[in-house]
Amino acid sequence: LKIFSIAVHRKKGVMLVVNKWDLVKKETNTMRDYEEGLRKKLQPFSDVPIIFTSVLEKQRIFKVVETALQVYENRKRKIEQQELYDWMLEATQQQAAPSYRGNFIRFKRIEQIPSQIPAFALYCNFPEGVRDPYRNYLENSLRRRYDFSGSPVHIYFRKS
Repeated sequence: LKIFSIAVHRKKGVMLVVNKWDLVKKETNTMRDYEEGLRKKLQPFSDVPIIFTSVLEKQRIFKVVETALQVYENRKRKIEQQELYDWMLEATQQQAAPSYRGNFIRFKRIEQIPSQIPAFALYCNFPEGVRDPYRNYLENSLRRRYDFSGSPVHIYFRKS
């Protein structure tokens, strides 16, 4: 977890490769169960691609390279302005924004910031009123919609 935190803090793409998979005694759903256990341990980083490999038996070696390239592509992904606006409307309608000092937070627009990782500026009337749970909800919704697996995503709230 410490290594993943450092990687995200330094804005790096992340994937997890489990080697020596040939030494594990396998049953029907061993890989699925092991992956679920790893995802629970890596809980804040739930969208990290996990690949099980065996170098001796040459299992899934090329998949590691393919997944690394996919994570790299996810980091460079650009989304059109209209698609982002449609996502913002849908996400804020599914779960209403919190109130701040008796006023509801209203989101006006969103734009992607030119950056080495996917970063977005969300303009609203009270940016200081957006708390971490709602920020996490928006990040997770954005990840589900546009598949940013393995890549950190940042949302900045700005005054409109």
